[in-house]
Amino acid sequence: MSLTFAVHQPSFAPWPGFFYKAFNVDKFVLLDDVQFPTGFSWVNRNRIKGPKGVIWLTVPVLKKGRGLQQIKDVELLDEPKWRKKHLLTFGHCYRIAPFFSEIFTFLEGLYKDPPKKLIEFNLKIIDFIAEKLDLNDKFLLQSELGIKGKHSELIYNIAKALGAKTFIAPRPAKGHLDIEFLNSHNIKVKWLDYRAIYYPQLWGDFLKDLSILDLLFCYGSYSKNIVFNNKRSKEIWKQNI
Repeated sequence: MSLTFAVHQPSFAPWPGFFYKAFNVDKFVLLDDVQFPTGFSWVNRNRIKGPKGVIWLTVPVLKKGRGLQQIKDVELLDEPKWRKKHLLTFGHCYRIAPFFSEIFTFLEGLYKDPPKKLIEFNLKIIDFIAEKLDLNDKFLLQSELGIKGKHSELIYNIAKALGAKTFIAPRPAKGHLDIEFLNSHNIKVKWLDYRAIYYPQLWGDFLKDLSILDLLFCYGSYSKNIVFNNKRSKEIWKQNI
């Protein structure tokens, strides 16, 4: 059986679908040696939920005078104000959540003594979440593999480095991949369908595709039973809320 893999940019506090994809592959390569987007990017922002609905959290980074940067080179803005604001927002939104103390203790430690680079900041959050979801040893950095390339060529180069023959991609990516090119290099593409998984949330009606931190504050390590389609969320909620 051939090794399967997927790729994704290293998002800030990713949504549940990010980890669902990791669950369904042998190796998940985080694309840190590609260009940091000049416009909107999930690499340094995401959404949580508060009493009045969606709240956007943005991690400020240094851009001025730096031109086009690779994700792995982007540095955090060394300013306590935004970090304090994030922590206050987490407290405001989730203090009554069943697993608030467990998740907030981690975030508080990270925000009070953050690394210099965005990639390191994001990886600490991803690694923490991966541990909660039992997804250890899934993640690799593109830069660690020493691989360059663009689009389908990059996918092929990663497959070659991993010794993999099957690339798992979300169906919406179909229009962005050169399937014929990959098949000609013996790389099979399989499509992964993901539907937003409902779970009872704080603050009213369910909102889909928030940062998985929303789920973790409410369910802690039980979150893996929800992300990976085990319908135990209502029972867990009743036991802990």
